[in-house]
Amino acid sequence: MSVLFLFSFLAGFVTILAPCIWPLLPIVLSASSQAGRQRPLGITLGVMTSFSVFTLFISYLEKIFHLDANVFRLLAVIIIGLLGISMMIPALGARFETFVNQILSPFQNKLKKQGAGFGAGYMTGFSIGLVWAPCAGPILATIATLAATQAVDARVILVTLTYVCGLGIPLYFFSLAGSKVFVKMRQVTKYTGVVQQVFGFIMIVAALLIYTNYDKVIQVKILDLFPSYGNFLSRVENNDQVARQLGKLRGEGETSNRTSKSVEGLSDMGPAPELTGISFWLNSPALTMAQLRGKVVLVDFWTYSCVNCVRTLPHVTDWYERYKDKNFIVIGVHTPEFAFEKEPHNVQNALREFKINYPVALDNNYGTWQAYKNHYWPAEYLIDRKGNIRHIHFGEGHYERMELSIRQLLKESGQILDVPVSANPDITPHDALTPETYLGRARIDRFASNERIVGGAQTFTHPAFLALHTFAYEGRWDINNESAKAQKGSALLLHFKADKVFLVVGPGSRGDQIQVFIDDRPADPSQAGADLKDGRVILDEERLYHLLDFKGKIEPHLLRLEFKNDGILVYAFTFG
Repeated sequence: MSVLFLFSFLAGFVTILAPCIWPLLPIVLSASSQAGRQRPLGITLGVMTSFSVFTLFISYLEKIFHLDANVFRLLAVIIIGLLGISMMIPALGARFETFVNQILSPFQNKLKKQGAGFGAGYMTGFSIGLVWAPCAGPILATIATLAATQAVDARVILVTLTYVCGLGIPLYFFSLAGSKVFVKMRQVTKYTGVVQQVFGFIMIVAALLIYTNYDKVIQVKILDLFPSYGNFLSRVENNDQVARQLGKLRGEGETSNRTSKSVEGLSDMGPAPELTGISFWLNSPALTMAQLRGKVVLVDFWTYSCVNCVRTLPHVTDWYERYKDKNFIVIGVHTPEFAFEKEPHNVQNALREFKINYPVALDNNYGTWQAYKNHYWPAEYLIDRKGNIRHIHFGEGHYERMELSIRQLLKESGQILDVPVSANPDITPHDALTPETYLGRARIDRFASNERIVGGAQTFTHPAFLALHTFAYEGRWDINNESAKAQKGSALLLHFKADKVFLVVGPGSRGDQIQVFIDDRPADPSQAGADLKDGRVILDEERLYHLLDFKGKIEPHLLRLEFKNDGILVYAFTFG
């Protein structure tokens, strides 16, 4: 466990650099601006205490006291707002300090030993810890998953405390630096009162942002500006030893009582796991499997930039619209493949684009994914009215089989089906297409590296398909785990066999362009996919772009993409 403790500490230490918590740092700085030598220490210990307690035990507290977790968030908003008001109105600030000391009077002697400002700082930090939500890397995601499933043991607590100790050190020095700056300001300017009122106003605004959840919008905008930070913590924690020890912590290695392939019969595979560790719900309030008892439920694991998932959506959305009045519901569990897919506004845009009206749960920390022991996109679990899994299918296709299974379970539940079977065509490709091709380092392992290409380009060849499926980086590239970042003038070459070509890509800046060539000629309109205009793709956001469409002709071609701007991120090719 020593390696896991080390990386837990490092993950906590670098958390302050991650943009997920940047909207809260002005609150820390504002609170540090008040007088009191030990206020920074109080703030730091307060954050560490509440973050640890509520990360580990929130599910227990909710169960024991039947509390909504939003109650704690509201409490934090009230405290932060009151602190801001007290900073703007000094008389109220003095009364608030007195009030805090009265509340903490049982610890008065210890507080006096700690020094001036510790008590108020601790209360401030405690409230900040209630809304402190760092970007979850593998370690924090595992802790959150185990806590949500009430599987906390001594090892999980120790890992959490190690993480929080790492978090506390830079947080303390950040708060201390802010306090020192304001002490110096008081010595050289008579306007420190005005400055403190400004910071009080900042705290009030921050409280309102948290209350309205607009702080999450700000986080999204920050991540849009700094996309490489989306997987920052994962890079720190991403090594084989940590992965193995996290697997032991999660109890992996246990055999599943469910088959790992499509089930042909409607046998009973036991109770469906709970919808666990969901970050956000769209199109619905939070739901549980217990609430859904009595309905036939289709749990669909998907992610919006996966072309295989996209091709299943017309069928899934049609089933929902067709049978939603027959005691049937779809739960779309959106489990992201890439960091940008975690952002609620990106998923919301995808719901509008694909006309998804059923409830969608954002499984950003893979809680439900792990609960179902799932390994694939897309994956569908059909659950009967008693809450038992009756049919599983991974991947595309077999739509008729799934719909007949849905109808069978609805009939078992007493529904009279007066709607016809769907007529949506199955467009699942069955030819020997080029396989999905990831362009980041982490999942490039199925391709063999080949340095012998002329021109100095590094190439990668799929061993099962040899030269027919080869891609090459040309020019200057920054290749990380998830993606590859192009510099202006770089190119990407791909030998492929397919009818349609898609690319998951994100711009460095909105309006960036990629020039597309096929077989050494500019792509013409007869070959253009939906996102290709005049031989170019103009990028608006990180998403799946449809580059090429050969109108049913599955043939080998050479694709060349030339990047006209710096900073364009390419993630993966998919084919149809």
